[in-house]
Amino acid sequence: MLYYLFIWLHKEFNIPGTGVFQYISFRTSMSVILSLIITTVYGSRLIRFLRAKQVGETVRNLGLEGQMQKQGTPTMGGIIILLGILVPTLLFARLENIYIILMLITTVWMGVIGFVDDYIKVFKKDKEGLAGRFKIMGQVGLALIIGWTMYFHPAIVVRQQVALPTTNTAPLEVHQRGNQYYFTQNVKSTKTNIPFYKNNEFDYAKVLKFLGKGYEKYALLVFLVFVIVIITAVSNGANITDGIDGLATGTSAIMGITLAILAYVSGNTVIADYLNIMYIPNSGELVIFAGAFVGACVGFLWYNSFPAQVFMGDTGSLAIGGIIAAFAIMIRKELLVPILCGIFLVENLSVIIQVSYFKYTKKKYGEGRRVFLMSPLHHHYQKKGYHESKIVTRFWIVGIILAVITIVTLKLR
Repeated sequence: MLYYLFIWLHKEFNIPGTGVFQYISFRTSMSVILSLIITTVYGSRLIRFLRAKQVGETVRNLGLEGQMQKQGTPTMGGIIILLGILVPTLLFARLENIYIILMLITTVWMGVIGFVDDYIKVFKKDKEGLAGRFKIMGQVGLALIIGWTMYFHPAIVVRQQVALPTTNTAPLEVHQRGNQYYFTQNVKSTKTNIPFYKNNEFDYAKVLKFLGKGYEKYALLVFLVFVIVIITAVSNGANITDGIDGLATGTSAIMGITLAILAYVSGNTVIADYLNIMYIPNSGELVIFAGAFVGACVGFLWYNSFPAQVFMGDTGSLAIGGIIAAFAIMIRKELLVPILCGIFLVENLSVIIQVSYFKYTKKKYGEGRRVFLMSPLHHHYQKKGYHESKIVTRFWIVGIILAVITIVTLKLR
């Protein structure tokens, strides 16, 4: 909203300084600063409010050191994360941008699902919270909205090299590489980025190439399947990772910074051309959203670091996971998620392996056996005697390494 006000002031009255609002870098900086202010300044007020309302975490005794000391710690702190994301985005981003609209929908949608889950746990005294099938339905519903919009919305295009003559009505651009000239156009495409592959591009339509002529018309089904799996896996991974103080918040901030970099290079025609990666028109606006996201995570970490004064609850963790997944899909880097979100992936796999192996051995030997001392993986290390802070710090370091690898893949063919 402030974007439109200051651009209007600049055009109508040419007031010095108002023109800076046209720059993504300035608005991103303002978004980060405001998000930090909201989460740190108003975070303490939210904590006091939650304590007054006795919105405390109910802790099951799992035999972990220091675990029962967290009994009664305020939960549902994810509300402040949501505000730290939504308010700066609404103020500094271009709200007509389809990518921003989809990210706002994702934030509110997943935040509501998480809030309902926390509300049932806290106020209805039901430890199970919202039934798993309803969470999955919500995640799948969001995935269908995002996938369908990405596939059909006319403003969601990519710039690709085309051969003449072309039937597309979009304006042609002429480029020179050495002594060779080539043409590019903004076109609807089912392509996405993938590491370690020729041109780093993968076409969803070609998954069904074995069907023969006309396989392209089924590309939407393949794309929707990928979107559903990614959004469901990443949001649940973030939810599982949120098990010890600062773990999910810190790793999410690292992922957010990485996504901001990827969005910036993908939305900048000069940098995208230099890196020889897919240019996505208008996606640069997502950097402002990413700035708010990172600011909210870092600001919340002020209170969520060990020993935590507040927990984000499912209100925050489901929203964070959904945001990361949706953002990656928007900038067509969703196939980099297994690398970037490696922490979430390993946490998810540790639970799946533990449960599957326990059921298998119980059926075969009459006694369930375990691969890990406890799952998710961070609890395994707690059982081994590592302090929470050491586990969190080492997971952050791994997250940084994975983030660097993710960025490096842009130039690996």
